[in-house]
Amino acid sequence: MKFPFLASFIIFIIWLNFQIAKRNHIDGDPIQKFWAREHRANNTTKQPLDDLEYITIPLERLPMHILPEDEQIAEYQDTVKYLSGVSIVNFTGISNTDLKLQYGAPNLDRLSRFDQNYTVLARTLNSWAACLYEKGYVKEAREVLEFAVSTRTDISASYKLLCTIYKEENTPEKIRNLHSVAETITSATKQTIVRILQESEI
Repeated sequence: MKFPFLASFIIFIIWLNFQIAKRNHIDGDPIQKFWAREHRANNTTKQPLDDLEYITIPLERLPMHILPEDEQIAEYQDTVKYLSGVSIVNFTGISNTDLKLQYGAPNLDRLSRFDQNYTVLARTLNSWAACLYEKGYVKEAREVLEFAVSTRTDISASYKLLCTIYKEENTPEKIRNLHSVAETITSATKQTIVRILQESEI
């Protein structure tokens, strides 16, 4: 009684291995494909950076004059002023491999700095706006957040606070305009942001 079961089990294992090998042959080994792509990326020569979407900080449109005597606010303002003089690009959701394939491996360190500058900018704008809002400067907080959204920030708290402000200012229709930005976000927070916008419209 045991032999037929054992034989069937062995046949099943052979069939399973065949199917796995067949699938790998069709789709390619994901690990091998990854390393082949990484190898190609590492050998991509330096490319021009002319088509990058550099972010310009409009200091004249931001509330740089509000509460400069407040230590925390002043720190945010100083950070934004510093960032206005460096190169900033939002590469959220784009892997290093993709960057190397498009712009060349020799440019990766430079591109990483641009992206790090953006990360600092997005976080600073979110914290600055929240601080302004808590201190009663609602219009100024909105100005900061609207700029943050224009850079396609993926910080969900920025969208949530901006929706709150739009409701307080009796302009809930502006929430609809945020959907087009949310749809372009490629990071893991996209669905959270979309949900925040949908719930804010109810």
